[in-house]
Amino acid sequence: MSKTLSYLVLGICVFIFALSVIRTGFAKDTILDTFMIAVSLAVAAIPEGLAAVVTIVLSIGVTNMSHHNAIIRKLTAVETLGCAQVICSDKTGTLTQNKMTVVDSYADNKELLAKAMALCSDAELEGDNVIGEPTECALVAYAKRSGYDKNVLKGQYPRVDELPFDSKRKMMSTIHQDQQGYIQFTKGAPDEIFKHCVAILQNGKEIHLTDELRAAMLTENKRMADQALRVLAAAYRLHDERPGTIKEEHLIFIGLCGMIDPIRPEVKDAIRECRSAHIRPVMITGDHFDTAVAIAKQLDIIQEASEAITGSQLNEIDDETLAQNIGRYSVYARVQPEHKVRIVNAWQAQGKIVAMTGDGVNDAPSIKHADIGVGMGITGTDVTKNVADMVLADDNFATIVNAVGEGRRVYDNIRKAIQFLLGSNMSEVLSIFFATILGFTILKPTHLLWINLITDSFPALSLGMEAAETDIMARKPRDSKEGIFANGLGFDVAYQGVVITLVTLAAYFIGHFMEAGVWEITESPDGMTMAFLTLSMAEIFHSYNMRSQRKSLFQLNNHNWYLFGAMVLSFILTSVVIYVPFFAEAFAFETISIPEYAVAIALAFTVIPIVEIVKLFQRKLNK
Repeated sequence: MSKTLSYLVLGICVFIFALSVIRTGFAKDTILDTFMIAVSLAVAAIPEGLAAVVTIVLSIGVTNMSHHNAIIRKLTAVETLGCAQVICSDKTGTLTQNKMTVVDSYADNKELLAKAMALCSDAELEGDNVIGEPTECALVAYAKRSGYDKNVLKGQYPRVDELPFDSKRKMMSTIHQDQQGYIQFTKGAPDEIFKHCVAILQNGKEIHLTDELRAAMLTENKRMADQALRVLAAAYRLHDERPGTIKEEHLIFIGLCGMIDPIRPEVKDAIRECRSAHIRPVMITGDHFDTAVAIAKQLDIIQEASEAITGSQLNEIDDETLAQNIGRYSVYARVQPEHKVRIVNAWQAQGKIVAMTGDGVNDAPSIKHADIGVGMGITGTDVTKNVADMVLADDNFATIVNAVGEGRRVYDNIRKAIQFLLGSNMSEVLSIFFATILGFTILKPTHLLWINLITDSFPALSLGMEAAETDIMARKPRDSKEGIFANGLGFDVAYQGVVITLVTLAAYFIGHFMEAGVWEITESPDGMTMAFLTLSMAEIFHSYNMRSQRKSLFQLNNHNWYLFGAMVLSFILTSVVIYVPFFAEAFAFETISIPEYAVAIALAFTVIPIVEIVKLFQRKLNK
């Protein structure tokens, strides 16, 4: 846009300069006057306040988002948020509260299950509080409720070795010393634990795992998962001597714990808002397939299990096939961090703008690949936050949706400010152009600078404070490749610039007629003063038209008090320049009469009904 404006300004200036020199000759004074006219055109054409207005509006948007727990790390992310078409979100802590509580269990020896879950975890009991990762906190609290204080258990069964949890094994193992020797506890994802079990504890005895017993374990796991519970399994193995290497094999199955992680109450409404805004919500989790499906159904992310896929199934699909079928899936279960990169790439291959959340170090690549990388402020690592475009201070999915709405509002307001400034500047260019062609001076460079920097800047900034239109989250996301003049903005700038030009020229001729009593094309101080007043006030009144590109000013349900204040301030400053002798003399203005003042204001006000009529026809055509 800046390049187009530059070429346009240069072309008009050269044309006017050449035309004026040819018409008036090559005298020194003539060339200087002609040069000043060309300068006037350049001043009129360039919206000097535009860069400041856009930067300030973006900064205000960033500040508003921070007040609602969305910390923007890159200013360009504000604009990109308004284009978001897919939001890929982790489940735990973002869609849910990350406040785990064990509500169900399955075991022959529930006392041993409680001991195993508490000892094979890194959460610690401090008084009545449990400190650590939420899932492990829930297990330690479960043991406490069952009568087993972890601090006591640690004295009875001191830990001598461990194999930490990792996302590939999906298990954790610890070795403890007891009176008979050493006992190994292993906890983790049920489907992984089941693979390494050879026996089950039943009626106090270790019984070899048959197909029937294994099916019963799977049935219990599915029963809990179908209730949207996060399920963990525990197993043990006895050692006569302390093992040199921990091997997660030949295990004896103890039982299952089902934990509920309550859905955030505001998330369901946020997902409904996503749907109305034509944004696709996608859930990504390391949980079991059945658990993921149950939660996604509760949140209305999916309706059928066929809309979900597991990480192992993703491994069997090549990137091209995934890109072709990516629209079929809204839930990804049992995924690894590297799967998230493939999901982002597949959506982007479909031309979608994708937001991706993450908290761990391994999530950094997917966040960096996404169009909008979203880090978690509470559970996120520093690495993830550093590569993210936006950080959620509350780790809440609803905050992302609110940020998208704010991004749309900010972009809308920037377009309104640009339309206002370009329409105003176009009217100034056309006024100077036609006045030069007709052979009189309608405005001087100092007048145009005053209008551009003082009269226009305050309303333009105020438009940046405009509240979101009521249907902003019912629209489709805009195309990221869409130009600033899309959706009829270019036409609006053109006709609105012409309207203001006509009333400005009319003010000049009426002003001269009211002063001299004759209609003629000549230099007129009164005409220049009235043209200045009319142009200034027309642009101020026109800023009210800009509150909505298509809606009627009188249909808006809110008030922009910043804009009202800007109008009053601009009105006062414009009047001061005309009526205070010091300023009037500096700007070469004549003191106009009250009737002339009233006529100028009336002419300026006509831009509101004219634009309202055009908007009415545009709304009918759009239907």
